[in-house]
Amino acid sequence: MRQQALMQKLRALSLLASLLLLAPFCYGNSTDTKSNAFKTVGEGHYSYWFWQLYHARLQSSDGLFVDYQQSTPLKLELTYQRDITKQEFIDATMDQWKIQQGAVQKVHKIWAGELNTLWRDVKKGDRLTAVLRADGLVDFYFNDEVLGRTTDPAFGFAFFDIWLSEKTTAPELRKQLLALKSP
Repeated sequence: MRQQALMQKLRALSLLASLLLLAPFCYGNSTDTKSNAFKTVGEGHYSYWFWQLYHARLQSSDGLFVDYQQSTPLKLELTYQRDITKQEFIDATMDQWKIQQGAVQKVHKIWAGELNTLWRDVKKGDRLTAVLRADGLVDFYFNDEVLGRTTDPAFGFAFFDIWLSEKTTAPELRKQLLALKSP
C-alpha cells in the first residue's frame, strides 16, 4: 500500500512537471519555445526515492517571480529522465489537485479530460513545456511542438500551483524554482 501511494505521488509530480514544460511564452501569434524573451527564475531536479524523474526550469520575462498577476507569462519546462505514460501524468495531476484542495472537484475531472486530448506519453529526454498566459490559459508544447491551449482561465493557476504553491508535495523543488533562500 505504501509503495503504491508513493508511486501515485511520483506519477502526479511527473505529470505536472511535464505539463509545465509544454507551453512556452508567446508574443502575439508566435509559438517559439526557444524564445529569448524568457529568463530563468530557478531550476532543479525532482526525484522520488531513488528515481530521478525530471529536471524543471521556471522562467519569466524578467527572471523574477512575484505572483501570478505580476509575473505572467511564466514558462515551466520539464525534461524527463524516465518514460511516463499520458495516463500516469493525468493521474498524478489529479492526485496533486486532491492533495492541494482536499478533494477532486468536478472541474478537475473536466480539466483531466482536456489534458487527455492535449498530452502525450514521454520518453527519457523528452521536454514538456507549459506557458501560463496572463489570461490564465496555458499553452502546452512537446519538444517545442505545439500541443494546444487550455480553455478555462482557472486552469493555469491551479496547474502551476502544483509546483509553486506552499501546499506543493515537492517543497525543495519549489524553493529551487522560485529561487528562495533557505532559512
